[in-house]
Amino acid sequence: MLEWCYKPFETCFGGGNGGDGLLWHMDLKPHASGEYSIAVVQANSLLEDQGQVFTSPSATYFGVYDGHGGPEASRFITNHLFPYLRKFATEGGGLSVEVIKKAFDAIEEEFLHLVKRSWLAQPQIASVGSCCLVGAISNDVLYVANLGDSRAVLGRRVSDGSMRNSSQVVAERLSTDHNVGVDDVRKEVEALHPDDAHIVVYTHGVWRIKGIIQVSRSIGDAYLKKPEFNRDPLFRQFASPIPLKRAVMSAEPSILIRELSPQDLFLIFATDGLWEQISDEAAVEIVLKNPRVGIAKRLVRAALQEAARKKEMRYEAIKRIEKGARRHFHDDITVIVIYLDGKQGSPNRRFNNHGDDDCISAPVDIFSLNMNEGNNTHQISP
Repeated sequence: MLEWCYKPFETCFGGGNGGDGLLWHMDLKPHASGEYSIAVVQANSLLEDQGQVFTSPSATYFGVYDGHGGPEASRFITNHLFPYLRKFATEGGGLSVEVIKKAFDAIEEEFLHLVKRSWLAQPQIASVGSCCLVGAISNDVLYVANLGDSRAVLGRRVSDGSMRNSSQVVAERLSTDHNVGVDDVRKEVEALHPDDAHIVVYTHGVWRIKGIIQVSRSIGDAYLKKPEFNRDPLFRQFASPIPLKRAVMSAEPSILIRELSPQDLFLIFATDGLWEQISDEAAVEIVLKNPRVGIAKRLVRAALQEAARKKEMRYEAIKRIEKGARRHFHDDITVIVIYLDGKQGSPNRRFNNHGDDDCISAPVDIFSLNMNEGNNTHQISP
């Protein structure tokens, strides 16, 4: 198993959380092409979102992982994906589509092996999965790989054509939402399963695969990929009442490659908890018009304020709601903002006290972290 190290929480906690014991943030840190900020708010009893950033003098990796059914898959990705990406990139002479696909395949295979080893003692792990959105910048080229409905949005400067040298900043979506609520995704799933008239079912006001799940691609969800997990009576409470003949979900990522230009200002990578509350355009406007320090936290708070407005509540009231109960008002939310205006590989840019590789991972449980803040006992679970 590949080893991975984490930055202790004491060195990355970015100041007060505004009275919300379920909010964690890191205000601003450098990476090879600029600066970045990260923030997470917990809604579930167990935090199912995870987020992390890895920086080196030559490359930057960043990912948000939105778990469902439990936190095991998103935590597993946090522990293993970046090491696989670096290993395969080194072996393959640099990042490429093939390297990214190989890393995703390795994560999927290893997590499904974990499920197979664990399912007799822990049957519900067969219904655990995670969306996975990963970005990488190397040699001024951006790679975006996505499974599920987390989203990557670019803030890009364009000329408005109205007058000389006039420009505006627009929101450009860089990822595909693998959610059967999207017409094209639903048609894709139906086309892959022409013999199953009930592959996608409209239930409780939304489209779901087999009436169960909205996302069509993920890491994990073994009960919808491996028939042996679906047939066992232990899993019927989680899976389709009719045993599956073949997989109805996949772990093949959509991958975008883009050469960065001076017009590309910043990236917003976030789980769907953010996009359920605010639009791509609104998020880009918030980043554009506000100071960089704490910008990811500002986006999270904008989402919470919108969630409060929908429930005709004050924002201060939502902050007092405990984990678990908070899920009735909003989802777990993870946001990473990556500014792109730095010179990649600058010898004067230092990433930590040693000037070398640096990794920041959000906490696996924000409630416990904030309860223990100040006592120097912050730890990350394996």
